[in-house]
Amino acid sequence: METVELVGKQFELDDDGHLKNQSDWNEEVAKEFAKLEGIEELNDRHWIVINFMRKVYQEKGDAPSIRRLTKESGVDTKELYALFPKGPAKKAAKIAGLPKPKGCI
Repeated sequence: METVELVGKQFELDDDGHLKNQSDWNEEVAKEFAKLEGIEELNDRHWIVINFMRKVYQEKGDAPSIRRLTKESGVDTKELYALFPKGPAKKAAKIAGLPKPKGCI
């Protein structure tokens, strides 16, 4: 099992590089994961997506697909790809402390 050091602590990762224990997540961890993903700073629009993903995961047990994100979060497809380049659902889920969405490759 792989680990990563963020905010001075070691965190276990799953096989996809996402947090293994979701209870380890907090906003500081999210900011550090974002930097690892090439996003230097999370703005209000990033947090809309992250919080939406966490809410859906808590309700449904799976992170939302890109389609659901763009239909229900208030962030359209073009903006979603600008906020989370090269795989927005997977990247946003990782930053949100969630497992890779089932529909992602």
